[in-house]
Amino acid sequence: MNRARNLSLFLLFTISLSFSAFSQYTETINSNRPGQSQGAFAVGNGVLQGELGAYSTNEEHNLLNYKAEGWGTDFAIRYGFLMEQLEINLEGSYLNDDVTYTSGNYPDFHESGFPKLTAGVKYLIYDPYKKERKINLYSYHANHGVKWRDLVPAVGAYAGINYIHSDNPYLPTSQEGMSPKVMLITQHNWGRFVWTNNFIGDQIIMTDYPTYAWITTMTHSFTSRIAGFVEYQMIKSDIYADDIFRFGGAYLITKDFQVDINALTNFKDTPSKFQYGLGVSYRLDFHDHDELLPTEGSELDRK
Repeated sequence: MNRARNLSLFLLFTISLSFSAFSQYTETINSNRPGQSQGAFAVGNGVLQGELGAYSTNEEHNLLNYKAEGWGTDFAIRYGFLMEQLEINLEGSYLNDDVTYTSGNYPDFHESGFPKLTAGVKYLIYDPYKKERKINLYSYHANHGVKWRDLVPAVGAYAGINYIHSDNPYLPTSQEGMSPKVMLITQHNWGRFVWTNNFIGDQIIMTDYPTYAWITTMTHSFTSRIAGFVEYQMIKSDIYADDIFRFGGAYLITKDFQVDINALTNFKDTPSKFQYGLGVSYRLDFHDHDELLPTEGSELDRK
């Protein structure tokens, strides 16, 4: 009871924080896919959005002498409500693996399940792109030079609650139940480039093994419909630590529908990982306010 009460107070405190409001609805879909980082901006008030991916998995551990092959899915449901800069979301994944030992007399086995489900809220704290740069009629360098304001990112905050079911094949029993997840998000928008950083504390209390992570993502829009990304993720935990590299691209079919392709590899052999996948993002747009974010270059410039 105390654990549930503490989590409820933690989430209510997060929701109740009030900041100065900035409008952030965009005319085209604002998806976090195909990378794993979250952008600082919410989907917009009245927008219901789904993001779904499917991927193959291939893992090999050179010390424990096993191979794991299978498939997985990840999903997110996002909804903007009350104000432009606030969203609630639910995200998780499902894995299905066949594990084969390459030496010894250990039996092969199959495992599947939801490693973790997380419900949370995200809030845009600061938006430096709200005010567009004034035009100087007398100076080319003033209009096109680098401004200190360009170095200031949009800043968002996220707080959520994890749920890890019992008999989970992917995590130890000490991690079962509910635990908090928090994240600080920064996002720079530089024309056709977007640089996003997530600083994450996951299962930081109420479990034996907290996880800390950093995800940095660079996205570039080649045209108004095509974008590519590269991403690095650092994970630190006593359960699992890794350095992961992702890359891929996205294509905007309509203003509300995006498809993507992505791949992942890491930098160690305990275990080594490789996966590739496809994804889709779709939104139902019930937004009824007129103020829009200024956009530069591409419809895919914002995460």
